[in-house]
Parts: sequence; structure tokens; C-alpha cells
Amino acid sequence: MRRPDLAGADWRKSSRSGSQGADCVQIASIERAVAVRDSKDPDGPVLTFTLDAWSSLLDRLKIRGV
Repeated sequence: MRRPDLAGADWRKSSRSGSQGADCVQIASIERAVAVRDSKDPDGPVLTFTLDAWSSLLDRLKIRGV
């Protein structure tokens, strides 16, 4: 997978993040993929997943009750 352009990414907070706002995971839909970052470090590393990989990850988390 080539490196996606994150310049125009519309980041949103995960519904599972804490209500205090300090420990947030943010996601953005980009170029037929999903990007994930830590809201406390918006210029830090970003994980990118294909749509199939993202769906598989969410399915596995649901099975484990996370």
C-alpha cells in the first residue's frame, strides 16, 4: 500500500475514546483506506489500514469484547 496523502483528512474521535478527551483515538477515511492516530500527537505516527483489514480488525475486537 502506498503512503496516503493525509493533508485533507477529516479526523474524528472514536466513539470508544474516554469522555475526558485526553485519551483519544482518531480515525479518518482516506483514499479507500482508514487512518488511525493518537489525538495527543496529531503530527506523530499514523497507522493506515485497507478497508478489508480495518473491517477484519473491528470484527476481531468485537469477538474479544473490546
